[in-house]
Amino acid sequence: MKAQSEREKVTVRELRRKSDAGETIVAVTAYDALTARLVDGVGFDIILVGDSLGMTVLGYENTVPVTIEDCLYHAAAVTRARPTALVVGDMPFLTYQVSPEQALVNAARFLQEGGTDAVKLEGGQFIAPAIRRLVQAGIPVLGHIGVLPQAVLAVGGYRVPGRTPEEADALVADALAVQDAGAFALVLECLPMALSARITEALDIPTIGIGAGPHCGGQIQVLHDVVGLFEAFVPRHTKRYAFLAEAMREALGEYRDEVRSGEFPTQEHSFK
Repeated sequence: MKAQSEREKVTVRELRRKSDAGETIVAVTAYDALTARLVDGVGFDIILVGDSLGMTVLGYENTVPVTIEDCLYHAAAVTRARPTALVVGDMPFLTYQVSPEQALVNAARFLQEGGTDAVKLEGGQFIAPAIRRLVQAGIPVLGHIGVLPQAVLAVGGYRVPGRTPEEADALVADALAVQDAGAFALVLECLPMALSARITEALDIPTIGIGAGPHCGGQIQVLHDVVGLFEAFVPRHTKRYAFLAEAMREALGEYRDEVRSGEFPTQEHSFK
């Protein structure tokens, strides 16, 4: 694997090339410079500064309270790490739904203030005009359909959509509308595997799944879920590859005990 400094910056064009070549796109979230450097050192294609930071970092129960200032703050921290991955900023609740012009003004802030390479919007046919307006202005857009975390209050919780023929057809129509509006890729969240495969087959742009099965053109997960930092619950769509929360507790407990016992600090950790 090439070192970070040796890799070229991932662009929308490069993602399309990978998709056309049948290569799988791999994405993960990050919310600060430290984790962005760690993620980029591994060689991911996309870093999403997700509004999931509301739950993983800010302590909210869902993403609805997250503000654009929250997202811009964390986006700027991530981009200061100068990752080679394509950095996508998640546009939070009610920053793009009012009108395409509202979406354009707020999306521009992500590129200008947050330093991101693209933005992500939730929604299908209803949001397509906003996506089109952003793309016309030169702002790359990652679409998102399926479970929409920003709509959790209206829906009454997290429910897997697309299990009826009517819902499935509507989601296919949403996917096509997002593609036609100019999105460079589309996140499919928590959809039945067969429907995800159907949508992926119907589109020319790559799909990126989260809880949408193995047939998508790529996968994305929340960093804190993958490494076991977030313990409130384990989403069905997540596989834990580490248990960092437990390792941190052990390390912190050992530090506490050594300070109390006088084992730390020693001369080795002191200055003359």
